[in-house]
This record gives sequence, structure tokens and C-alpha cells, in this order.
Amino acid sequence: MSSSPAASGSSPVTGAPLSLCAREPHVAADRLVAEMVPPPRFDSVRFATYIPDPAQPSQTEAVRVLEDFAGGLDEPTGAGSPRRGLFGFGRGRAKAAKAAAGPRGVYLDGGYGVGKTHLLASLWHAAPAEPARKAFGTFVELTNLVGALGFQKTVETLSGHRLLCIDEFELDDPGDTVLVSTLLGRLVDAGVGLAATSNTLPGKLGEGRFAAADFLREIQGLSAHFRALRIDGEDYRHRGLPKAPAPFSDEQVTRAAHTAQNASLDDFPQLLEHLAKVHPSRYGALTDGLGAVCLTGVRPVPDQSTALRLVVLADRLYDREVPVLAAGLPFDRLFSEEMLNGGYRKKYFRAISRLTALARDAKGLVDAS
Repeated sequence: MSSSPAASGSSPVTGAPLSLCAREPHVAADRLVAEMVPPPRFDSVRFATYIPDPAQPSQTEAVRVLEDFAGGLDEPTGAGSPRRGLFGFGRGRAKAAKAAAGPRGVYLDGGYGVGKTHLLASLWHAAPAEPARKAFGTFVELTNLVGALGFQKTVETLSGHRLLCIDEFELDDPGDTVLVSTLLGRLVDAGVGLAATSNTLPGKLGEGRFAAADFLREIQGLSAHFRALRIDGEDYRHRGLPKAPAPFSDEQVTRAAHTAQNASLDDFPQLLEHLAKVHPSRYGALTDGLGAVCLTGVRPVPDQSTALRLVVLADRLYDREVPVLAAGLPFDRLFSEEMLNGGYRKKYFRAISRLTALARDAKGLVDAS
């Protein structure tokens, strides 16, 4: 669990702000399993709340395919059932079913901000199984689970599930990709349904040119189980929204941190140094109980390792809808041109997009102070 406000010597409400740099959370393995559900931001999303862009027919098609997919997950699996293949088909029926219905796994590909996570979470909610038999997590969270439980225990834990949703499947670490490929192969054999969203490397696959064969070669032996769905569109976080607010002064941010409820206040370079001391699997716990994150001295991220850690923190803050109030450079200048043109380009643009959305949410903190 994360360190409590009392342990960090900070007030749980207004007054002296909290500090992320004072927190060194320790997360039990059972918490990692229990938290494999859609993040709070996606608690209430459903297919009906996804509003397709009329100019992007692929979005409407994705909803239709995923609704059908959810409806096909209602056949019993697990202990007491015959040996089954993907989505509950017995091995003797798998080839016939495959020929009749085609691939039954789904893999959503598209740019950042087109609603892939919304759709994946909607699938999780729609799947006809109790929450304990459905799992939802990012690729990073899944590899962290394997690290915490061990490979075999992870297989045993997830094999009784009806559905595993993997958000932001990453192709940038061959070792982790092979690990998860092996895991997914074992889960497919146990009859677990799979759904994923992509985080393709533009340098290899190219944004807008998703190659199912390339991705499916990475997850060895699973090519027959996936149908790739391309979701086109612009970042919904920018549709009809005002321009992101300019950064505030250090004095404004500090004052807001002392008046906002459960706000943290940290110097940005010091926070980046602290993130190197905390495993990314604990970044969610690092943000426990926060009402807002206030940062002073925001400046460009110095190197790629630091940048990738910041991406994970941005994801966890966005998942939890924690506003971010910042002083210094605007968020679109966090990453160098070399970073934005490199292999992790998609991650960095996602982080910029999400931090910008959280900065909009935080604007009122200055007015309130």
C-alpha cells in the first residue's frame, strides 16, 4: 500500500501539501490481481456512451464488432468444462468454428485519443461474467503481474477468467513481448478470451499502417485468433475543447497546493529523480488519495529512460482523473524533437495529450486559491 499522509508528515486535507517524493509505496501481489479492472476514469463507460465520429465509419464498425464479440463470451469455460480452445470452443469444434466465424480475438489499432481504451473497457463491462473472472490491465501491468507472481502462478490465476483485456500492447521490448506471448498462448489453451489495443512502434509498423502479420508474428502462434480493427479519428481530447492553459507561475502553483484538498506539491526535476527509485508497477499506489498534483519548475525531460517513467505516471494520473497544475514549460515541450521522432513517439504524444487534459481540469485550482 502507499504511504499514508500521516506517514509522510502531510495534512490529509488542506494546509501543508503532500509530496510524491516523500512516498515510497509497497504493493502486495494480491493487490495487483485485484486491481486488474478498468481504471476509475472508465468505471461508467459503456458502448452506448462511446460517440462515434460520423466522419469515421471505422468507429461505428468497431462498436458493432465488439458488441458481437462480447455476446460470444457466454459459453462456460474453466473447471468441469471440456478441454476448450479460444472463447470456449472444444478442440474438436475449433476448426469448424474458426472457418464459420473467422478470428474471434480482437485487436484495436489506432492513434492516441480515438477511444480505444473506452471501447476496451466497455467490452470488459459488457462481457457476461462476474468481475472476478474478467481482467483488465495495460501490457506493463501484465508484465508486472508476472514479475510479482511468477509465470506459472500467473497462468493459474488468469486461466479461470472468461476475458483478458490488454491495453496498450507494446512492441518495444522483445523480452517482455515474448514473455507475454507465451502467457497468452497458455491462456488461449485454457479458453480465455483475449482483446487488446495497440501501441505500435511507428519506426517498425507506422502509424496508420498497422500490419496484423507483424504484430501477430510478435505474439507467436496466435495469429489465427485475432481480428485487427483499425479505428481512425482525431484525438477526442482535442475535439471542441479550448486550448490547453498556459503554465502558471511557481507562486500560483504553490499557493494552490496549500489550499486545494489533498494536493501534492513537488519540484519537477526532483520528482523525475524520485520516479527512478520507485518501480513503475507502484506508480498507481504513488498517487493514492491525491486530489491534485502540483508541479513547479517543469522543464524538458533529460533522457529517454526518465521520459518513459513519466509516461507511466501520466497514464496512472489520467486513469485516476487527478488534475495536474504546473509551472514552467508547457507540456508539449517536455520531450525533445529527437524523442518525438523516435521509436517511442506514440507514447510521448499520448502523455502530452493526457497531461494537457489534466491541466485543463486543474485550471480552476488557481481561481479557487
